[in-house]
Amino acid sequence: MHKHTKRFYISRRTELPWYRAWAIRGAAIVLALITCAVVTMLLTGENPIGIFSTTVYGAFGTARRTWVTIQDVAILLGISLAVTPAFKMRFWNIGAEGQVLMGGLATTTCMICLAGVLPNALVIVCMVVTSLLAGALWGFLPAFFKARWNTNETLFTLMMNYIATQLCAFFIIVWEVPKGAGKIGIINQSTQIGWLPEIGNQYLLSIVVVAVLTVAMYVYLSRSKHGYEIAVVGESLNTARYAGIKPSRVIIRTMVLSGAICGLIGLLLVGGINHTLTTTVVGGQGFTAVMVSWLAKFNPLVMVLASALLVFLSRGANEIASDFGLNQSFSDILTGIILFFIIGSEFFINYQIHFRKAGEKEA
Repeated sequence: MHKHTKRFYISRRTELPWYRAWAIRGAAIVLALITCAVVTMLLTGENPIGIFSTTVYGAFGTARRTWVTIQDVAILLGISLAVTPAFKMRFWNIGAEGQVLMGGLATTTCMICLAGVLPNALVIVCMVVTSLLAGALWGFLPAFFKARWNTNETLFTLMMNYIATQLCAFFIIVWEVPKGAGKIGIINQSTQIGWLPEIGNQYLLSIVVVAVLTVAMYVYLSRSKHGYEIAVVGESLNTARYAGIKPSRVIIRTMVLSGAICGLIGLLLVGGINHTLTTTVVGGQGFTAVMVSWLAKFNPLVMVLASALLVFLSRGANEIASDFGLNQSFSDILTGIILFFIIGSEFFINYQIHFRKAGEKEA
């Protein structure tokens, strides 16, 4: 063996069967939970069984917790569905957070400015239309600049998040109740004007909307002409042009759709769930949705599982921190450990490590 021959090397895998890929992901999740249990045990002295039971209780311990968990899954899934067409087109839309905020800001504007001016039904119609348009606009702008001048969409959409956040912060101060409070509070609490109607209970509307959206997005991406064009543009711009597809038109159309769906999620968050607007109403899920989309390989049906997994683990980490008297930072640490293992599992799905035997020469 040569003196400097490498002991191991890495090669890209051919595509793994789906069951082996999910077995690797499952092993990563188990390792992540064990690591979180060990870290928590060292800090609290609790046994691992108690820690795992706390995780499950945090997500499904009561009927209300179960409904909230499912609702959180729906919101994360909805944002993931929104960014997926753009990602499949290889347009790196990192601006879902801002697009959802703009939908929420449009909803808030209608709830505050139209209360007492229009009947409640018309207020809700205006909320739906303006939230979709606001999100679509926030998606259109980076797409137009990309199509027209080939700007960097990652930086553009990221900066649009900051603009949306500051716009929301400005109007929160304009509408704050009481003055000097720095927050709006529950909007139209006494009249409930602009509150989206409940279906069965306060959680079910957003769940039903996102369930319908999931099926629609699956059909759109896998069965429609637009979905085919998105896939072709994502593979190669030259191939798309050769096939008679105009990439600029597809880019703009797809980002308008992504932004509009984000605006719809903003409508659900403000008009159906929180009934108020804050700069943190999205809770960073616009960025988590990026990972959900990638983990699911842009398959809307698989995203249901990926979203459920991440929400379950996140809520469990929050419950561990709360139950054992630890602060929110510890919950973020546990969530970070879990995400690290999940992301790391993708390396072993896509790449293989080979170890050389003694005396084997490097190729």
